[in-house]
Amino acid sequence: MPFFRDLSGARPREFPAEVQLNLYYPRGGTLQRRHTVKEAKDMKNRLGLFRRRNESPGANPVGKLDKVMKSLKPTPEEALKWGASLEKLLFHKYGLAVFRAFLRTEFSEENLDFWLACEDFKKVKSQSKMVSKAKKIFAEYIAIQSCKEVNLDSYTRDHTKENLQNVSRSCFDLAQKRIYGLMEKDSYPRFLRSELYLDLTNQRKLSPAL
Repeated sequence: MPFFRDLSGARPREFPAEVQLNLYYPRGGTLQRRHTVKEAKDMKNRLGLFRRRNESPGANPVGKLDKVMKSLKPTPEEALKWGASLEKLLFHKYGLAVFRAFLRTEFSEENLDFWLACEDFKKVKSQSKMVSKAKKIFAEYIAIQSCKEVNLDSYTRDHTKENLQNVSRSCFDLAQKRIYGLMEKDSYPRFLRSELYLDLTNQRKLSPAL
């Protein structure tokens, strides 16, 4: 662990781990991006999709997640049904978790988060809560340069903004449809070809011997 000598002459002082991380992995740099990719790969291990996990002794326990996901893990035949449509994938709890893990590796998790937020929004009954939640969703996902901004055309963005003047359960329908279509045509086909999905369906082909 790096240490620095105190000017008062005291013994060398060790810096906390988070400080060391900032020293060696500056935000916005290539190393920070690699660190994010590693986190995404770790999530695949937490889902229990591989036959063996090789976690370090100091890794954080993921017992509860493992137990829940293990109980929901589909058979290869059931997982194959996800290939019929994105809808079948999203409405299966394990399928949703695996798809989220895949999107994280592509840095596009905000698309799924937005779609799910819209689904939850439609379940709100109180008008006051609906207004509050609508503003939050817009600020988080639709407003330009928002923290989780999704890729929407200007017409859809403006149309959704106008809907906030008179909030109803359908005010995000167009935007949600656009993002669903984006996932369906872009991320979903790549997911079906990914190692995550092929492992679940026992379709992964072994590399030929050299």
